[in-house]
Amino acid sequence: MIMMDNKYIFQMSGIKNHSQKRQLLHGIRKLGGIYFGGSVYKEATTHLIVQKALASEKFIAACAGGKWIVTPEFVLDSLNQKAWLPEAPYELNLTAQTPETPNPLKTWRERVSNGTVSGAFQDWVVLVDIDDTVKKSVFVRILKAGRAVVFTDWSTSYDVTHVITTKTSKDKGQKCRIPHYSVSYVAKHLFGDVCAELNWSCNLESFGEEESCKMAVDAAAVTDSMDVTDDLSQKELEEMLKEYIIIMEQRKKMLLTVPEFYSYYTPNLPVQNPAVDFSNVQSLVECAFFPQALEEILGSLQPGVMPPAPLLQQLMHHALHGDAKPLYLSMFITVLHSILRNNPTWGSPGHTKYFFQILQCPECKGGLWSLLETSVRVCLASEPTCHSLPSPPSTELFRLHCNLQEFFLRLFQLELHAASSGRSPGSSRASVLYNTFWNMWEKSTLTSRAVQQLGKLLIKTVLWAVNSAQEWRLGMSVTLQETLCVVVEFWAQKHSPLNSSLVEKGFKDLAEHIAILCQDLPCEMLKEVIPALRSARLRMFTADAIYRNICCSRGLILSSEPLCLLTIVSTYLKALGMLCDREPVQTLKGQTDRIEMNQPSTSRAGHVPGSEAVTDSAGGSDSGRETVPRGYHRVNAAGETLLHRACKRNQVETLLRILSVPGTDVNIKDHAGWTPLHEACNHGSTECVKALLQHCPNLQLGSQVQGVSPVHDALLNQHTHIAKMLLRRGGSPLLKLCDDQGRTPLDLVSFEALRDELLRCAEEGDKALDAPCSEVRDLPFIESCSWVLSCLFLSYLQERQIPTYKSPLTPLHLSPAVCRTLIRLRPGELASTWGDSRAVTLAEDLRTVLSLEQYGSQMSPALRRCHGDQTRLFVQLLEDLQAEGAALITGRSDFD
Repeated sequence: MIMMDNKYIFQMSGIKNHSQKRQLLHGIRKLGGIYFGGSVYKEATTHLIVQKALASEKFIAACAGGKWIVTPEFVLDSLNQKAWLPEAPYELNLTAQTPETPNPLKTWRERVSNGTVSGAFQDWVVLVDIDDTVKKSVFVRILKAGRAVVFTDWSTSYDVTHVITTKTSKDKGQKCRIPHYSVSYVAKHLFGDVCAELNWSCNLESFGEEESCKMAVDAAAVTDSMDVTDDLSQKELEEMLKEYIIIMEQRKKMLLTVPEFYSYYTPNLPVQNPAVDFSNVQSLVECAFFPQALEEILGSLQPGVMPPAPLLQQLMHHALHGDAKPLYLSMFITVLHSILRNNPTWGSPGHTKYFFQILQCPECKGGLWSLLETSVRVCLASEPTCHSLPSPPSTELFRLHCNLQEFFLRLFQLELHAASSGRSPGSSRASVLYNTFWNMWEKSTLTSRAVQQLGKLLIKTVLWAVNSAQEWRLGMSVTLQETLCVVVEFWAQKHSPLNSSLVEKGFKDLAEHIAILCQDLPCEMLKEVIPALRSARLRMFTADAIYRNICCSRGLILSSEPLCLLTIVSTYLKALGMLCDREPVQTLKGQTDRIEMNQPSTSRAGHVPGSEAVTDSAGGSDSGRETVPRGYHRVNAAGETLLHRACKRNQVETLLRILSVPGTDVNIKDHAGWTPLHEACNHGSTECVKALLQHCPNLQLGSQVQGVSPVHDALLNQHTHIAKMLLRRGGSPLLKLCDDQGRTPLDLVSFEALRDELLRCAEEGDKALDAPCSEVRDLPFIESCSWVLSCLFLSYLQERQIPTYKSPLTPLHLSPAVCRTLIRLRPGELASTWGDSRAVTLAEDLRTVLSLEQYGSQMSPALRRCHGDQTRLFVQLLEDLQAEGAALITGRSDFD
């Protein structure tokens, strides 16, 4: 990872001035360094910033590990020079007053860097015999930083070379004939005679194997100097979390950069572009000497030289339509890369315009997106293209299209890198990517037409390539996955500094669109599509949208609360328990529907879903025809099916016959969006409502048209008895639905007595919904739901950068004191007092991690007893996070 390869990873010790610390953090981030906060020394640290020698864990451990220990001026002066300066002039010198004495910090650093030793305590096998667990942990980390082998248990069978202890009795050490030392021996070993000058109040008497010296500032003082304080104030906690968020956002940006090939595509452009005559190339093209023309172009390319766009269009036309040989096709792609390398698009509107001229279909002239879309559709074979192309495409033509798509990806990646590293100007005119996917009216939304089409093509390509053994198909799928990721992250980079809420809404809208595209996919295919979303943010919101659609399709109403960790471990976990009680759904052929991922129906077409299959089965025998009511497939001008009409007229017998037909969509909508349940509630068809509630477990009670739900419809038309039936089935969530005027169902009721009666009916529904389910009735379906929920859970932890006890190299140290402050927070109180919504969300997520036990205890017994692999995995993930929270609170883990 980039983080691990960074040569500038900082910690600080003893810097108490907040203003100075902010300056240092700004300088570190500005120059591309990484900062680790907290009081514990991190192994990955390369530089420790101090003002003077300190009896702190980080100072002693950094010396033992041979790390750079520098003064704050190293960062500040480097910031002024806009580049990291050599560290040597800024290295802390403990022997500045006695130049003839070697500086121990420099000595140990040089010995480690040249490989003489791996650390100051190399070959030590140490037994740390200290009762105080905090002090013991400090010295264990210090010794391990110096590459000692450390034990804390006397029962070890290793040959111990040193016993480090704070005890005065040495009976056990003498009995075992093991050298026995005070804690101050660690400092004596590191700093030698300089230790006496450090003013750490050491009593440095000479001692051998059985001698000791009492360090006045012992391990307790070491831990005291490491910013370990009492419980934090909310203001301090907010600042800590904001600092962590800034660091993690910077790391995300770093992961979007690709410095290796970016430097390759960054030439030294001349002040004045050289003049090159391409008339000879034009003559070669006119004489159909296409390979020779490409050779001439390759020989002429240099920074600032761009062949005439019409000339390249002719060469592309030959590549796409002619009988071009593999060598020509390869050379053509090489020319495109060479032009890009010598004339990068970022920061140059002229170069951007040029690439739009050459990267388009030579016949249609529809722009870059049209060419990319056509290229993908050609490979998919069955898809329509902008105009007729050679069919079937040759193997060489397939390779050309794959290489062309990879070129587009490279171009987009370079522009994302430039935007992420601050090299790209704010103007969208200097970006090929931005102008490819968004026109001037779409730039404020992520879900432009081109982005929607790209998402659709990605899903089709993933499904097309999933079972293929052809490498080029898999390669093409990966290219489109990367392309969508680059596109959405580029848009987020453009808008995040201005409006973070707009960015989140954009990702949610695109996720909803992808979820609709996936609504009919079986779980096996979803397991391919969701991981194919390389953007963690998009993958998170898509998994969320799919899970909510699953719940809605099975008749569960989920509140529209913002996505957070509490929503997942509370609301969504509770919904999963409720789904355990759902019976399997019958498919068109009467078989058990193993997985139903269907979105609430949005059909506006003139047929009932599955009608073709029903017709086929009905046509097979007379008995089959008798089961289909007359007019079943007839849809009127308003989009109303026979099901709508039967509910309008309260024709319950017709309704029951329709429901008996396999594949009937009980939630089908007419052209206005009304469902059969809406019609029954609007017209007071009580018997039809009873039949729908009794025979349709997946009836969507929360479906809304302009905010009007079936409960709204019933109350608006004075059918209170129907509203009560719906509330006894759906519970209080139905009373929280608002219409377009912001009115809930209770707002439509003027009589207090009726309002109280509706509330009682809703309470009855809540009790029925909350009744624990003892067994899973549809295991394959619950396995599918558990997989989606696991995907959402892991994507959320990754995207929100939630640190845990075992999180490696995290710059946020969650000490027990910090955890106590988080636990005391009241839900919802931070939004009104903290200015940063991201810090509020992180604090509430961390509080959820620390309080996870109370939510895990509410898990449905059916889930705990379920033997499905995906369900057991999700339960295990929750239990692991719960154990992480407990470890953070106590400061120790059962696995330590």
